[in-house]
Amino acid sequence: MPDSNTESATRAAAFSPYVALRSLVRGRALTVGPAVSVREALLLLDRMRADAVVVLDESTRVPLGIITLPDVVRRIAIEGGDLQAPIAAVMTSGLITVPADGTVHQASVVMVRRGVRHLVLTEADGSYFDLISQSDLYTLPGAQSTDLVQAILAARDLRTLVGLAGEVRRFVVRLVAERVNAEALCHRLSSLNDLLTLQVIELVAGQFDLPYVPWCWLVFGSEGRLEQTLATDQDNGLIFAAESDAQASSLRTAFLPFARAVNEALDACGFPLCKGNIMASNPQWCLSTSEWRSAFSGWLESPQPEALLNSSIFFDFRALYGQESLANELRAWLLARASSYPIFLRAMVENTLNWESPLNWWNGFRYDRDKAFPHTIDLKKHGSRPFVDAARIHALAGRIPDTNTVERLRVSGEKMGMAAEELAALIDAFHHIQRLRLEHQMRSGAGSDCNRIDPDDLHELDRLILKESLKQVQNLQRRLARAHAPA
Repeated sequence: MPDSNTESATRAAAFSPYVALRSLVRGRALTVGPAVSVREALLLLDRMRADAVVVLDESTRVPLGIITLPDVVRRIAIEGGDLQAPIAAVMTSGLITVPADGTVHQASVVMVRRGVRHLVLTEADGSYFDLISQSDLYTLPGAQSTDLVQAILAARDLRTLVGLAGEVRRFVVRLVAERVNAEALCHRLSSLNDLLTLQVIELVAGQFDLPYVPWCWLVFGSEGRLEQTLATDQDNGLIFAAESDAQASSLRTAFLPFARAVNEALDACGFPLCKGNIMASNPQWCLSTSEWRSAFSGWLESPQPEALLNSSIFFDFRALYGQESLANELRAWLLARASSYPIFLRAMVENTLNWESPLNWWNGFRYDRDKAFPHTIDLKKHGSRPFVDAARIHALAGRIPDTNTVERLRVSGEKMGMAAEELAALIDAFHHIQRLRLEHQMRSGAGSDCNRIDPDDLHELDRLILKESLKQVQNLQRRLARAHAPA
C-alpha cells in the first residue's frame, strides 16, 4: 500500500504550476479525422459527454483544428451549416498549441492571454499529444483571470502598461500582507509579470520591421525560474535562427534596436535595467542558436569564476515570447552535454559549498560583516541562493528540464530516493525564506537592503522557523557533497 506521505507529495506536485503539462493530463481527449461528418462528431461528443474534439491528420497525427460545442451551436444551428458536411468545414483551424513538456504556468498564461478555453498539446515533432482545458488548470492558486489581467490584455500603449505595472505591485503587496503562501505568491507575481512583459514585447514589436526568421525572447535568473520578488531587475536575451556567421551578424544588427526598445519599456514599467547588462539589447546576449551553444560550451569547458557566475544566471533560461522551440532545443542540447562535464559540475558544487551559514554553533544568528547594514542577514545570499544553486546542479546532472527551484528539488529528490518528509522540509524551508523576503520588500521597498533583515525584528515564531529553514540548507549541502563527491 502506498505511503500516505508519498501520496500527499505526489498530489502536491501534480497541482504545482511548474510541472510539465504532460503529467497533468488525466486521459486522452477525443480525436477524429477531417472527413468525419459534423453529425458523427456531435454524436461522439454526446456519447462521451465531452465538450471538444480535436481534428487530426490521420497519417501524421498533426492537429489540424478543434471543434467545441459552442462552435457547433453557432456554425450549425445559427449559421445554418450542414450536418452532413465534413468536420473540416466547420472546425477552428490555426490552432494555439503548446509543448506537452511546457509548464502549467506557461499554459495558463497563454490561455488567458489568447482568450481560449482549450489548448492542444504537441510533441517535439509537432504531432498531437492531448488536449487541456481551463478546468484542468484553474484549480491552481492564482490561475483565475482577474480584472487586472483583463486590463493588461486590453492595454494598447506603454503609458497604460506603466500604470498597470504599479497596480501589479500593489496587488501583490496586498497578498503579502494577507500572508498568502510563498508558492502562490510567486506564481501570481510571475504570471502577471509575464503577461505584462508579453504585452510590452508585442507592443514594441509592432513598431519595428523585424527579420522574418524564427526568434525567441529569453528570460534568465529569477524570472527564468518563476521566482521573481518585489525587487528584481531585468535578465533577458534573444535567440534567433541563422544559417551562417555572416547572417547571424546581420540579423543581430536588425534585432538590437528592437531589443533596446523593449528593455527601455520594461524599465519604464518598473523592471530596472540590469546593472551587469545581461539584456537582449547587449550584442553579447542577442545570439543565434549556434552562438548560444558556443557560449554554453565555453562555460562548461572552462569552469572559471566568470563561468560559474554566468551559470547561476543563464542556465535558468526559459522562453517567454516567440518561437519557443528554439529555447526548448537549446535546453535539450545543454542537458545532454552538461552531465558529461563532471569538472564543471564539481566546480559548481565547491562554489555552492562555500556558503557561510548565518547560524553559529549554538544556533544563534551570525550577522553579516557589513558596516552599512549592521545586525542583518542577507536572505537572498545566505537564505534562498543555496537552495537555488543546489537545485540547479541537480537539474544539470540529472538532465531535469525544469527551471523552477522547487520543481527541481521535487524531481531530483524523487530520483535520489529522498524521503517524502525530508523533501517536504526542504521545500517548506525555501518557501519560508521567500515569504520573509517578500514581506521585508513590502516594507522596505527595492533598495540595496531589500533582502536584508534583522532577525530581532521578526515575530518569535518566524525567527524560530527561519533558524530551522537555515538548518535545511546544511542538510541539502551534505546531500549535494555526497552526490558529487570525486570518484
